[in-house]
Amino acid sequence: MRLRIVQVLTAILLLAAPGLIEAQTSISARGADLRIGGRLHSQYGSSFVDGVPSDFSIRRARVIVDGSFGEFVSGRVQAELARGGSLQDAYIRLNFSDEFRVSFGQLKRAFDLFELSSSTDLSLIERTGQVVGYDMCSGVGRLCSFSRLTEALGFAGRDTGVRVDGASGKLSYMGTVTNGTGIGNADVNDAKSFSGRLSLATAENVVISVNAAAKDYVDPMDESAFAVAFGGDVQVGTWRDGLLIQAAVVSGENWRSLDLNDVPGSMVTAQIAASFYVPLEGDRIIGIEPVGRISVADPDDNIDEDGGLLITPGLMLYFMGKNKIGFNYDYYSPAMGEGVSMFRVGTFLYF
Repeated sequence: MRLRIVQVLTAILLLAAPGLIEAQTSISARGADLRIGGRLHSQYGSSFVDGVPSDFSIRRARVIVDGSFGEFVSGRVQAELARGGSLQDAYIRLNFSDEFRVSFGQLKRAFDLFELSSSTDLSLIERTGQVVGYDMCSGVGRLCSFSRLTEALGFAGRDTGVRVDGASGKLSYMGTVTNGTGIGNADVNDAKSFSGRLSLATAENVVISVNAAAKDYVDPMDESAFAVAFGGDVQVGTWRDGLLIQAAVVSGENWRSLDLNDVPGSMVTAQIAASFYVPLEGDRIIGIEPVGRISVADPDDNIDEDGGLLITPGLMLYFMGKNKIGFNYDYYSPAMGEGVSMFRVGTFLYF
């Protein structure tokens, strides 16, 4: 079924291409205004873990179709063609007003800043900073970083359900009710997962937010239970315009790491990422952007010295808009044991 969806979307893109080139805006189909685009992210990764080969890969290859029927009804279908194919976004949105919109389908949960930021904007090649060949974080595996914990514990990322959001003046909000099982998976119980964000623009290009989530899961007794998480984040600046700082902290229950009484451990994680975009005068490279990240995490307070520190220096070179090539070096220092690292080169095509 997923393969058929991917094939249909690819065919739409190929058939629509001549019209897109000519109009350079949108096309019309059955009363809807359609905008068709996509992204292609390729990557080279070299892990410094013994026995792990370097690897060229297609990280993302997506076709995106945005449609609208006037001002009230809109929606998106985003299909992933790489890594076996999957459906990423698939939702309809009812735009009652700027203050109140409702979306139904598969979409991002209303939780942390880094997950809600598009991969086309982020200057970090991998949100989690994964080092291939290292798999030691309590409950969730891989390494202990901010995004690894929020994604693997199901507080952030895409899911199927309903989302409400809106903005009025300096205040904006977002809330989701979802299955809690992630992309393309049917629910496993009658409970649902809840998450929400409240944001305040305190000054020009400064936004402070708080977020909370209750993730449902099936416990070892085969009963429905909830893991709770709370957090806050701040963003200073905007994309591709000088200094940009994103910082966040989250604390909650690691429901994948249970003690002898089947009680979840408590996790805490924080991350800060900063970049500085410098425009250049040229017809090829139009901008350069150094970037850095520091992420710390303790995945389970019941286990001593099981967390770690992730440090990522990097550099992005921009060709036009969001089209760029980047270099990241992810170094992870666990609380116990020797550090591990990985070097990445990523290319980003956006159309």
